[in-house]
Amino acid sequence: MGRANRAEPTEHFDNHLKDLRAAQGLSQGELAAQSGITRQAVSAIESQLYLPTTAVALRLASVLGCRVEDLFSLAQSHEVIEGKLIGHFPQRNKKRSAVRVKVARVGTRMVVRPVTELGGMLSHTVPADGYAADVHGQASGAKVRVNLSRDRQAIEQEISVAGCDPAIFLAGEHMRRHKDQTSVVGWTMGSTAALRALQQGEVHVAGLHLFDPATGESNLPFLRRALKGSNYEVITFATWEEGLLVRPGNPKSIRAVSDVADHSVTLVNREEGAGARLLLDQRLRAAGIKPGHVKGYGTVGSSHFEVARVIASGQADVGVGIRSAAQLFELDFVPLQTARYDLVVPKAYLKSHPTLVHLFETLVSRSFRHEIEALGGYDTSETGKLHALRIG
Repeated sequence: MGRANRAEPTEHFDNHLKDLRAAQGLSQGELAAQSGITRQAVSAIESQLYLPTTAVALRLASVLGCRVEDLFSLAQSHEVIEGKLIGHFPQRNKKRSAVRVKVARVGTRMVVRPVTELGGMLSHTVPADGYAADVHGQASGAKVRVNLSRDRQAIEQEISVAGCDPAIFLAGEHMRRHKDQTSVVGWTMGSTAALRALQQGEVHVAGLHLFDPATGESNLPFLRRALKGSNYEVITFATWEEGLLVRPGNPKSIRAVSDVADHSVTLVNREEGAGARLLLDQRLRAAGIKPGHVKGYGTVGSSHFEVARVIASGQADVGVGIRSAAQLFELDFVPLQTARYDLVVPKAYLKSHPTLVHLFETLVSRSFRHEIEALGGYDTSETGKLHALRIG
């Protein structure tokens, strides 16, 4: 028999006969009697031991009051890829057969992250790129297999950004409006962790805001120490205001960082290596205050928004963050300094990635700049400016 005339394997088809039969309260024997076939035939079809003929499929559909396509359809073919796991899979339970993941090509390898690593509402609103199975016991750095649920080309265009500015998601929306079907996914982490993720080949772009009081310069002094060579571009996303987020009306009368040492004040901090933590530590040292004298110094919020949420919920009185987070949660804001939020990207990625250059074109567009300025606390007058890593 020629290859073209061979029977299709049953695994090439989705079979919903059992579900539709059960939904109508019919037993296998009752469905068989009404369809003019044997109960054994119904059992074999439901067990995917063989595919029914066209005539039998039509009879089954007629009895169940549905279309043949509702009973049997071509199974969607899923491409399977292998990638490096970043982060940790959520604790598995009996009801979860697979884990939703985001996938990105960074350089020459595929990187896989659980969608839950986005945290909060984002983990329920950002669609997955695929599903990882057999994840029990897998540790960060392990090789995992993923059944893709999106087109491979769309996944290849995805841009992965590490940093703490939530407005980066808006850049992806603007790209889709004007040029691409690219997804921009922002993985929330502090500045130092973001730079480390970039160096380890886990993201395409790192965002950071590390102000150096000795030079009065943002980011570049740190980058010159951390990055070897000149194989990176440093591009300004925006300038923003950093300060103390306090409850509405500022009931504890917090006017400066030194006030957080008051025994009646509870702080919520950022993780070590975050720009906000660095700013707090600099101001505490200048005031001669040891961290151990600050109530709540060891309590950590994972993002600017998380710090704002904790204060808004009454669990803390103050935290260091950006003005836009204060405005979103209707908190008062005590400004401390203005700093640049810069994006760092390897030059090689700008050449090899299909849409990464478009991201930076989008950032300087008038429509995008207007949108983030409307969020409050952002100054886009230097957005898109290139900064030289090496003098001379």
